[in-house]
Amino acid sequence: MQQLEAWLVKITGESYLLVAEIFLIVLAAMTAGFLATRILNFLQKRALKTSNFWDDALIEACRRPAVWAIWILGVNYAAAVAAGQAGSEWYDLLAPINRVVIIFLAALFLLNLIKRAELNLVHPEYTSDPMDETTVKAIGKLLRASVIITATLIAMQAFGYSISGLLAFGGIGGLAVGFAAKDLLANFFGGLMIYLDQPFKVGDWVRSPDKEIEGTVEDIGWRLTRIRTFDKRPLYVPNSVFNSIAVENPSRMFNRRIYETVGIRYQDVDKMAGIVADVKQMLCDHPEIDQNQTMIVNFVSFGASSVNFFVYTFTKTIKWVVFHEVKQDVLLKVSDIVADHGAEIAFPTSTVHIPDQLRLLQALEVE
Repeated sequence: MQQLEAWLVKITGESYLLVAEIFLIVLAAMTAGFLATRILNFLQKRALKTSNFWDDALIEACRRPAVWAIWILGVNYAAAVAAGQAGSEWYDLLAPINRVVIIFLAALFLLNLIKRAELNLVHPEYTSDPMDETTVKAIGKLLRASVIITATLIAMQAFGYSISGLLAFGGIGGLAVGFAAKDLLANFFGGLMIYLDQPFKVGDWVRSPDKEIEGTVEDIGWRLTRIRTFDKRPLYVPNSVFNSIAVENPSRMFNRRIYETVGIRYQDVDKMAGIVADVKQMLCDHPEIDQNQTMIVNFVSFGASSVNFFVYTFTKTIKWVVFHEVKQDVLLKVSDIVADHGAEIAFPTSTVHIPDQLRLLQALEVE
């Protein structure tokens, strides 16, 4: 530094020495930041050609912190030179400011790394076995909270604050905070239970027979779970609610059930056995019906205006739209089988029986 100052004095003179030093320091910082950006761009192109997702995450996470560190520390060093020459009291604050900057940039790097790792761990392009999105988000939130709290405490220590006293106050004041924010804590622990038990995850279709809750899970937060209803409205449910209600998760069913009752006319009752046998054979031959599940086709009851048989079977698909297409095909084939036997599907009718004596009296009155 002394050699640099002597060289600058020869070029600029004593009066412009400080200006020249600050200019060179800032120029060096800007140049180093530019070179760091070019190097990171080169490394990123190389990382994209590899199958390891950690190198992409590391390079992307350190891009801004590395460049910002060079620029901020360069500017702070120039400010330190100016403050030292002027004998300003700000000179004593630059050292802790630099430490806080390093802490902030290190925390930013870790937060970026966690965020990018979350994306890579659930993306099939980066891993052959993507992790569960809900679990990854839960772990990511815990790690981010830990990084932020740790960085805050270290930064306070860097400025001379005693974190031991703060921690002691937190232990005493935790009771008061707990009573004041019991609902918030209930939602927090409710979200924690969702992450641990995993009754549902993001993307699942859920519904509750206890509450008017039904839709697709879009996000599971620490306080609220956002569910998109089937009419596309967002429904925000406090997590504590899930601790006291039953929740169905149709997304995890193995099959969907077809359970229909079909009635034919009473005058076609002699054809019931053949219809039932053919319907059952049709289901056995149907490619979308799961033959490993319960299958029942039986004459079940004498109705008010029909004799009834029921169809009880399960489809292979669990997709709502595909299920209804399969069910439609099954019901149409049942209708064709009934028609092939010369029978008809019954509809509600009423038959009036007139006594013979009443008919004779009517006939005499007409004569």
